[in-house]
Amino acid sequence: MMTLIKAFLFALLVAVNVNVLAECQSQRVKIQVLGSGGPELTDGRASTSYLIWLDNKGIGLIDAGSGSSLNYEKTKAKVNDIEFIAFTHFHVDHSADFPAYIKGAYFTQRSQNLHVFGPAGNKLMPSATEFTQRLFGKEGVYPYLNNYISSQKDSNFKVIAKDLNLVKHKKQNVYMTNAYSLSAIPVHHGPLPALAWRIDLAGCSIAFSGDMSNQFKTLTVLAKGVDTLVAHNAIPELQQGVGRKLHMPPSEIAKIAQQAGVKKLILSHRMKRTLGHEQETLGLIKKYYKGSVKFANDMDSF
Repeated sequence: MMTLIKAFLFALLVAVNVNVLAECQSQRVKIQVLGSGGPELTDGRASTSYLIWLDNKGIGLIDAGSGSSLNYEKTKAKVNDIEFIAFTHFHVDHSADFPAYIKGAYFTQRSQNLHVFGPAGNKLMPSATEFTQRLFGKEGVYPYLNNYISSQKDSNFKVIAKDLNLVKHKKQNVYMTNAYSLSAIPVHHGPLPALAWRIDLAGCSIAFSGDMSNQFKTLTVLAKGVDTLVAHNAIPELQQGVGRKLHMPPSEIAKIAQQAGVKKLILSHRMKRTLGHEQETLGLIKKYYKGSVKFANDMDSF
């Protein structure tokens, strides 16, 4: 019964956001790129992470890849303001700096809980709750931070992790407040559990593809009508082998953006095999998608 009530309230909130804030109040919303690269250590970029700003507060992160926490510090955002971290998946280049945020919060006056969302696990990857436990549990990598997840120990705030089921390739309503709503959908990233994310806030909508090959054909559903889609440009058009099984080429990104009616496309997760090929990539995308296209660099704001 409570689940039905929550679902009704979530739908009501989304309806209110759509009707009352029909136009995107873009002056209130900003996406800041904390990491525009992948796992390479020779690209001069931090790994994947995006900071979502609302009314001059950094309220949430999509991924927390290696090096991104240093760029977070450069933004002057306050750790106390982060309400959630939503992981697309748990590859190193999307999750390595997660402990840095937890430890960094120790040196602040943070008192609100931190919500952590991510996919359920499989044989290759832990779930969001398992990932958190393996990091901060009594037998974890950083057991000295166990008080942030233990119900038996006092701390100024707790890390509240939640797993998203991947069995059905359906859009899921994940979290809502009076100011925004978070939703997700499973995407294909080879054998790894993975999610794409969407946030609706201040009449604006932003989707994040994460790493995906589009074999599930689900991103178009999640990104329908969004103001901005952040998609990952990790491989060139003719990439084959493992790279193509994990990622989507420019033409696939463009078709998704066109089919979903995306207003602006931002290309990120730019690896060395795509860096320097921007004009070629843009030409391929413009064959299918006529909207605005931007290439992301670290610290860019949109």
